[in-house]
Amino acid sequence: MAEEEKKKAKKTAAPKKKATTRAVKKPKVKEEVKEAKIKAEVPPVAPPVVHHAVRKPKAPKVKVERFYGTGRRKEAKAKVWLSRGEGKIMVNERPYEDYFCKRPVLLNIVNKPLVLLQGGIKFNIDAEVFGGGVPSQADAVRMGIARAVVLALPEKHQQFRTLGLLTRDPREKERKKYGLKRARRAFQYTKR
Repeated sequence: MAEEEKKKAKKTAAPKKKATTRAVKKPKVKEEVKEAKIKAEVPPVAPPVVHHAVRKPKAPKVKVERFYGTGRRKEAKAKVWLSRGEGKIMVNERPYEDYFCKRPVLLNIVNKPLVLLQGGIKFNIDAEVFGGGVPSQADAVRMGIARAVVLALPEKHQQFRTLGLLTRDPREKERKKYGLKRARRAFQYTKR
């Protein structure tokens, strides 16, 4: 019984605070005096002299009007920029004849929108192409050129629309099906 009463007394009694002794740091007077003397001995440093150069007036920037068109075909995508110029066509920073391996069929595909421009209007073309194969990239570039030309010359829209230059070709590779070798090709059947 006596033990239980002691336990109850401990629980009800207020908890004792622990006595904390903190060591009071005395200021180091000697070191502070030394630092003050060193600072007083060092002369103040003058700010560096900055010589301002006389600026030449900038030449006015000539704003080159550029037109953008996006072309797609199968997995190929082309970003095409058109600007007035002497008629250079660059694909991925290479001449388009080199990029399309000097294949006449592909060169004709790329040139088709430009051949339809009568009146001697010439454009410089910068195209960035990625994805797909080379023939589908040529179709993508053609579509991008046609879209950019329509932005530059809106009167050509109807002509390009009727020739199908602004229409994306929806034909793409079908996905492979399970149980078959390809999209529709079945495995060879042997009877015996």
